[in-house]
Amino acid sequence: MPATAVALGNFDGVHKGHQMLIRECVAAAKEKGLQPSVFTFTNHPVNEIAGRVVIKNIMTFEEKAEQLEMLGVENLFSPVFDDFIRTKSARAFVEDILIDRFHTKHAVCGFNYHFGYKAEGDADRMQQLGKDLGYSVTVVPEICINGNTVSSTLIRQVIDEGRLDEYTDYTGRLYCIDGKVVQGRHLGRRIGFPTVNLSLDSTEAFPRNGVYITLSTVDHKKYHSITNVGNKPTVGEFAKNAETHIFNFSGDLYGQDVRIEFIKMLRPERKFDNLEDLQQEIHKNCLQAKDFFETYKED
Repeated sequence: MPATAVALGNFDGVHKGHQMLIRECVAAAKEKGLQPSVFTFTNHPVNEIAGRVVIKNIMTFEEKAEQLEMLGVENLFSPVFDDFIRTKSARAFVEDILIDRFHTKHAVCGFNYHFGYKAEGDADRMQQLGKDLGYSVTVVPEICINGNTVSSTLIRQVIDEGRLDEYTDYTGRLYCIDGKVVQGRHLGRRIGFPTVNLSLDSTEAFPRNGVYITLSTVDHKKYHSITNVGNKPTVGEFAKNAETHIFNFSGDLYGQDVRIEFIKMLRPERKFDNLEDLQQEIHKNCLQAKDFFETYKED
């Protein structure tokens, strides 16, 4: 395997801090004649150690890989975090994995990076080991936006609170969910607002229940839309899902892949006294969304 420059981290969300780190790795690789690479895990170490989902994923592994490739990463090293890796000392992690297996000549990590058994290693330790073992290291400082240090924890908080207009500030793109359209109860169609339904994975971070202005991509074409995320309390209590009403679209999408991009929240989800009140509110929300799109500029 050729010598590599390796960016180290979890990279969940691939936010602007991650992007700065990856660009630093790609630039160093070009300067030193190395292959730009990323070392991460297919599972989250915290969840593996806890034996349950403690930290929800911001994006799927496939979405993460897609974003990293777009940033210029050529090799993605993504083993499962297991006892073999968990019990390695900081030095053994570098020697056995980064150097022996991936031929690392340059490493790039964030200011808060930790590695090795019980997270004993940090950015300073990575630099010390580099001097001992013959590889160079770049430590990327924190990046602040809107007075906040950009982190995956911050991104999860933004999603959880439904502040998806801020998600774009921290990542440079719209929050999105991908999935196959599943059968619903056809309630939307009965009240005049047919929807496509996407089931949601409980291991992923999803927005606060509410109604959002969205863009829906079907067969590589984008449509204006409105999406309700929640449990549909007016008609019962159901598993959390995403129901999207696509403007100016007709057709059967069951089983097809759809991408829903979230722009901003219109209102939190709430229970209405009857279906007529719900119908009137949906009509109002559709008008609000259409007014918004009158001046919205898509990238």
